[in-house]
Amino acid sequence: MSYPKTQAETPPHKDMEAPFVLPRAASIEEPLRLAVLISGGGSGLSSLLAFQSSEPRCHQTVLVIADSENAEGLEHGRGAGIATMGIELPKGLQSNERRLAHESMILRQLKSSEVELVVLSGYMRILTPSFIAIWKGRLLNIHPSLLPEFPGAHPHRDALAAGVKTTGCTVHLVDEGVDSGPILAQREVPILTDDDEESLRDRVKKVEHALYPEIIDLLCSGGVSLEVSG
Repeated sequence: MSYPKTQAETPPHKDMEAPFVLPRAASIEEPLRLAVLISGGGSGLSSLLAFQSSEPRCHQTVLVIADSENAEGLEHGRGAGIATMGIELPKGLQSNERRLAHESMILRQLKSSEVELVVLSGYMRILTPSFIAIWKGRLLNIHPSLLPEFPGAHPHRDALAAGVKTTGCTVHLVDEGVDSGPILAQREVPILTDDDEESLRDRVKKVEHALYPEIIDLLCSGGVSLEVSG
């Protein structure tokens, strides 16, 4: 399957083939059911919800989950009338057991809400291989660099330290590595001579907010050729 170049001020870094699998054919009448996982303020979630409400889409957000009950981004889901919850890591367990127990609670909510596609939007926890195996091919993330360059938690700092002239953002499928899954689309952002981490982050974030909903829409609406399971 091939992915089209996105429409952007600058061209995508590159296009790659990736095993994205639609659980079924989507339509405006029967949109795919999305869950969005967040950790912080939820600006990406807000952009996706605005995109979905701007006109009929082949996808709808039906569930918002944060890894903290105090995550500010939960208000975006509540304001849109979407099932919204903070799921904290349970206490009294060893580290790996806590992660598995936490993900088990998330998985139950995904099943209960009949979620078909999981969208990570500023979700800061690394998912376990067992979670990824269940959702592989239906688990999306956006990262603020042109992967495979500058993966991890500090891409803007790393890009500035490396002295590169261009960075950007990448929509990719999630696999068992750190920001290593198959790339779906990328969009470039030039690094200015007076950029610091904050200014660069803000400009990349604006591009993220445009690209992520656009690619989700392309995938769900059949704007690219995809395998449909079943």
